[in-house]
Amino acid sequence: MGSDGTVIARGEWQPAHSSRAVAADLFEKEGQLAAVSDGATLASGPRSEVGITPRVGSIPRRLTFIDGSVFETRDNGAIDALVSRHGGKGSGLVYRMEQFHPRLIAFTLAVILLAVGIYRYALPVMVEVAILVTPPVVPEMIGASTLATLEKTLLRPTALPEVDQNAIRAEFAALAKNARGGEPAYTLLFRNARLMGPNAFALPDGTLVLTDDLVELSKGDRQMVLGVLGHEIAHVEGDHSLRQIYRVAGFAALVMLIAGDVGSGVEDILSQGGALVALSYSRGAEEDADRRSVELMKAAGYEPAALARFFAILEEKMSDHDETSMLSTHPGTPARQRYIREYAQQLEGAVNDP
Repeated sequence: MGSDGTVIARGEWQPAHSSRAVAADLFEKEGQLAAVSDGATLASGPRSEVGITPRVGSIPRRLTFIDGSVFETRDNGAIDALVSRHGGKGSGLVYRMEQFHPRLIAFTLAVILLAVGIYRYALPVMVEVAILVTPPVVPEMIGASTLATLEKTLLRPTALPEVDQNAIRAEFAALAKNARGGEPAYTLLFRNARLMGPNAFALPDGTLVLTDDLVELSKGDRQMVLGVLGHEIAHVEGDHSLRQIYRVAGFAALVMLIAGDVGSGVEDILSQGGALVALSYSRGAEEDADRRSVELMKAAGYEPAALARFFAILEEKMSDHDETSMLSTHPGTPARQRYIREYAQQLEGAVNDP
């Protein structure tokens, strides 16, 4: 047929049983197809005897002639038009159906359900296993990195008088003595953090940071301050911040695994993520820490329910009268005060019972 027909598409032609390919054009004339290169016909045959692969995405199409040679092209649109002209199934509809094939939808739903299942059921188990096998250097690394980040952003040197710092440190030592690891496992730092307000927080390595605003808020009520510090010690004992970081890292790994990049993301969370989650705990972790504060305060000979006064002040300042707080990750302030006092009474009753 030579090159006197109509050019359908440009591509490459390969002889049968050979990987050698030459640039060629596909011509059509009077129902005949031909692969032509430099005016020479390489292969030809009736359209009905030329096999054409179906369209799959943007994968190149292959036209196989009766002699076994193959013409390959990326011009899917031209081949679709050729198939349609000769009474084949139109490509547009077929191609669109392939893009939204029911199996693809089912696969997508399965991936989503699997991800939800992993997050809800497998991830908590993996977090607990990670906690058990975590070497001491990891909490130390996270604590140091988090503190360094906060020192550059939110924390400033304390303005508290040295005498007040020493008094709180001495009483804190008695409180920490009864905690996991004893007094040496905990370090108390004083910092000015106006953007954080009256607060205290614990890092995974046992470092506790007490803000000037909280000490000022106490108006000399050091029992209240110690109750807050006991609460933060409990977060260290329960590895709450480490659990939170592992949970975030696990979720990030799941997302990045689906997205195709797990590399540095999890590493960044482990090294810097503490700064993002150290101040946020689950409802259960907060309740556990409240109970443990009562226990530590009682063991040290302090007022067990002093922590409740801190929440009473917060209630007054924040007008928090929400008894349920179901949409919050933390217990409602009134409920916490009531629970702390009731738990302290239970401990007192247990001691007084004959």
